[in-house]
Amino acid sequence: MSDLWHGLKPSAKAQLAQRDYSQQLPAQRLSTSGVDAGEIIAKRNELDAVWIPGVEMFHRRIYPQHHRGFFGEFARMEDGRLSEIGMWPRQWATARMFAGTAKGFHIHPPYIPEGTTAEAWQQRLFIAESENFSLRPYDREQWDVMFFVQGNVEMILVDERAGLPRRVMRFIIKGDDQRGPNNAGVVIPAGVAHALRSEGSHDTIMVYGTTTMFNPAFEGRIASDVEHAPLPADWQAYMESH
Repeated sequence: MSDLWHGLKPSAKAQLAQRDYSQQLPAQRLSTSGVDAGEIIAKRNELDAVWIPGVEMFHRRIYPQHHRGFFGEFARMEDGRLSEIGMWPRQWATARMFAGTAKGFHIHPPYIPEGTTAEAWQQRLFIAESENFSLRPYDREQWDVMFFVQGNVEMILVDERAGLPRRVMRFIIKGDDQRGPNNAGVVIPAGVAHALRSEGSHDTIMVYGTTTMFNPAFEGRIASDVEHAPLPADWQAYMESH
């Protein structure tokens, strides 16, 4: 078969493209096409070169309760990853995302102590003394920790902190209603932009904690127009007419 597509018109053949089905390494997919949460957790040691400093992802176990539903544990104050990094939220909240919707990029401002630069402080915090969790000013900047009770979610993180390389992480997390390796909790530091979009035909229900109480001044928006449902053009023109 010298020409598999010889039965097509030349104009159609000229526009042909083929999807690349080759499997890239997790480190390559993490910042491009995306990776399942379970694969990220399983191969965390291979991802240091592309990992956003301060981001945490940990597996959650979901226990089925036959004929009734399921039970999923998230965090204990004196046990688990949140305990290890010394982070405990001051406020908890929930959010529901309808199927097919998205939350645009949100970002919270990092706290920079007086007498130092943002670059020097964040290099110290996340590179030079990355295991010294007592340095982290959780009470002065908003960190988020979240998990999902229902639905599939694609999450994208972008590191925008001065002094750190700009890295992107893209992954899929599944809700507790789909028990498996992709049930995960995620910790997002201040200065890391984050966006979510609901994947599939089911609504998404999120539970999240923040290290500070809600403060509108901490809610920065980047490329968030996806959250707005524009009116039809003729409706808008009619409303603005005199």
